[in-house]
Amino acid sequence: MAGELKEGGARYVQSLERALNILEALAQEGAAMAVTELSEKVGLKISTVHRLLATLVHRGYVTQDSESSKYRLGLKMLEMGHAALYHSDIRTVARPYLEELVERCNETANLAVLDGSDVVYIDQVESHNLIIVKMFAQPGNRGPVHCTASGKVLLAFLPPDKLEQVLSQVEFVRYTNETITDKEQLLKELKRIKQERYALDWGELEEHVRCIAAPIFNHEGKAIASISISGPSNRITSYYMKNELVDIVVGVANRVSRKMGYSN
Repeated sequence: MAGELKEGGARYVQSLERALNILEALAQEGAAMAVTELSEKVGLKISTVHRLLATLVHRGYVTQDSESSKYRLGLKMLEMGHAALYHSDIRTVARPYLEELVERCNETANLAVLDGSDVVYIDQVESHNLIIVKMFAQPGNRGPVHCTASGKVLLAFLPPDKLEQVLSQVEFVRYTNETITDKEQLLKELKRIKQERYALDWGELEEHVRCIAAPIFNHEGKAIASISISGPSNRITSYYMKNELVDIVVGVANRVSRKMGYSN
């Protein structure tokens, strides 16, 4: 196929690889570069480099100096790097707390982040119970935000404009009889979550699987992740959820937040 490179059975998009080479060249140089310099550095024609730069400038990954016409990395790269750093750091910081939750509650502990209109599970420590229920919340899996405790708790702390943007992309699919499928009902639930700082999943994505999630805040006061406990409803009863697990999960989330620099 045109525009693709094949290596070891895998296919790569040639134009994307070239654009990434340009970004890496700018990063290695550490200073603004002219098109001719970039052309020599990456081994491409000036016209090709110029075309790729135009797209990168349009998306904010590269900026062009109005006086020298040279190019340098844009703030979008800084934003992407910070996002990757947060996700990397939060896993390292939160891991002992996930293990602590499992030791205290003997149910599966999860760490998740928001990505667009999905919640993405980035780490997990499984329960020690002899009967382990395999749940949807597995590391690497994406889940719908409207019917997961982790998704709802992260939605609740979004700025209003960002929340509206995310909800405009949500398909309110009904997975069980407990699933919230109405936007207004979800907004009402998010208001409660923001006030009480925890979210519950009463089997909204998977029948008979319950979950309690609380937000993790960074030094800027932004909810960057959620930490949760999940398990089968025959073990996580309503009483156990509200009278024990909520306090435990919220308490642990607060401690992780302090580790991330949150001081409120």
